[in-house]
Amino acid sequence: MKSRFLTRSVCSLAIASATLFGGIAHAQMKVGFMATLSGPAAALGQDMYDGFMLGLEQSGGKLGGVEVEVIREDDQLKPDLAVQTVNRFIERDQVDVVAGITFSNVMMAVANPLAESGTVFVGMNAGPAPLAGERCAPNFFFVGYQNDQQAEGVGKYATDKGYNNVYLMAPNYQAGKDAVGGFKRYYKGGIAGEVYTRVNQPDYSAEIAQLQAANPDAVYVFYPGGMGINFIKQFRQAGLLGKIPLLSVSSFDGSTLPALKETALGAISGSFWGADFDNPANKKFIETFEAKYGRIPSQYAAQAYDGALLLDAALKKIGGKYQDKDALKKALREVDFGSVRGAFKFNKNGFPIHDMYVFEVAPDSKGRISHKTLQKTLPNHPDSYVGKCPL
Repeated sequence: MKSRFLTRSVCSLAIASATLFGGIAHAQMKVGFMATLSGPAAALGQDMYDGFMLGLEQSGGKLGGVEVEVIREDDQLKPDLAVQTVNRFIERDQVDVVAGITFSNVMMAVANPLAESGTVFVGMNAGPAPLAGERCAPNFFFVGYQNDQQAEGVGKYATDKGYNNVYLMAPNYQAGKDAVGGFKRYYKGGIAGEVYTRVNQPDYSAEIAQLQAANPDAVYVFYPGGMGINFIKQFRQAGLLGKIPLLSVSSFDGSTLPALKETALGAISGSFWGADFDNPANKKFIETFEAKYGRIPSQYAAQAYDGALLLDAALKKIGGKYQDKDALKKALREVDFGSVRGAFKFNKNGFPIHDMYVFEVAPDSKGRISHKTLQKTLPNHPDSYVGKCPL
């Protein structure tokens, strides 16, 4: 609540200043930004917020020339609270854009009020399968990824490596099921075991003992945030890291590596973006993010930064006329912007078509623990549900 008030205060001062010095205050677009900003997964939401605000700051506090007020809220990873917040964004605050959403169970809870209101929604992380298929909506734009896509890239990698007996683990919720389903779609070998654990479970010793007994060729897991930190520490303590190949998505990433450091060396992760990508937009993002926040950004920061670039480009295309919702939606769908990941375009369901990669946890050029790009696994990759989208 404090941060939300401060954000509003800064923007109000900007308007007051413009009026005081003889200018006419510009119209002000409202963005309701909601993410998970507390609890074990808070690092993900904080990186999303920091990435988005960096993109906004680099545009002089404006997007497409329009003054922006950002109303920040923490969903606390509680779907009921998230629905209340989104309804308040829409009905009381009358925001022009809703942005953010870290976890898929929260995204599924708020999908109906967002779709029914027609409010422009720019998703910056969660990308659950139902919203890419039958429940796609014309006002939804996911600038991150569809949940399955990263897992599909790792499944392709496992197939190419010749693994034939992989053990699968994930928390029992929508994104966990998507992450396992995506892996299996492109993995052609056998399954040594498939285990779903509680969301935010801290202790995996029993499950790790079971997987060790199964003697798999490799282990594939999806454990975002604090779950990933706990899992890999216990996996290493069991003496398995380096003995059994460990594959993942969203577990050993920029949000967890600062805590894991050398503990995660050698683990393999899949994503659409890496800090070592050599393109102008990414170089600027990395340099400015590290200078401002003093840490290597995660993909959560990267995709939220992309969200600011996307909105900026779309609003420029329509001359800043954000009140014209249909024009803004059309511009968001069609606009070309310099994504930090390289090539990017929206499919008809509002999810990206982009390249998938795998990375190894390894020291970067400065000796810090980061991700080293190994290979592109699925180029120009659409999600697997777009055929079910009626748009």
